[in-house]
Amino acid sequence: MKTTSEILYKAIFLDRDGVINQEMGTYVYTWENFKFESGIFDFCRKATSLGYKLIVITNQGGIAKGIYTREQTEHLHKQMQSMFSAEGCSLTGIYYSPFHKDISKNIMSKPSDWMITRACSIHKIDPQQSWMIGDKPRDIAAGLRAGCRTVGIGAEVSPNLADRWFDSMASAAQHFFE
Repeated sequence: MKTTSEILYKAIFLDRDGVINQEMGTYVYTWENFKFESGIFDFCRKATSLGYKLIVITNQGGIAKGIYTREQTEHLHKQMQSMFSAEGCSLTGIYYSPFHKDISKNIMSKPSDWMITRACSIHKIDPQQSWMIGDKPRDIAAGLRAGCRTVGIGAEVSPNLADRWFDSMASAAQHFFE
């Protein structure tokens, strides 16, 4: 019989902009500009019902560029967490990198797997039972480096780059769990 320390969980790691919320073409850092992607809550409720933990993994390079602050990011994330809870699919965690490659080198930002690996360690997650969902090649690269299976969303991720591909989160919500 396994002890509690041996139990590993499975997770769905979600990129934020372009997966959870609509990509606006500029940095999204206020609640007024934050619009949820169609299908995100349906997808996450189903994932939760199947025993997946939901964890957000997001680059927030606008902090390094001085466009917005950590406090603004964390305030937005608290509002986002409240909406997920209200929709019946609570987030286990949110990990973000405040760095940008044009400003300084760092080990946190995707395509590095640092945020995923950290979340796996903290929450006892088995990456081989988990999925990284993203709309950029860097999201898929981070997931692969961490040992996760991957899902590409939209036109920026070619269907052959990820393990699975959908044109939108609404489509993923309908077909991923079939």
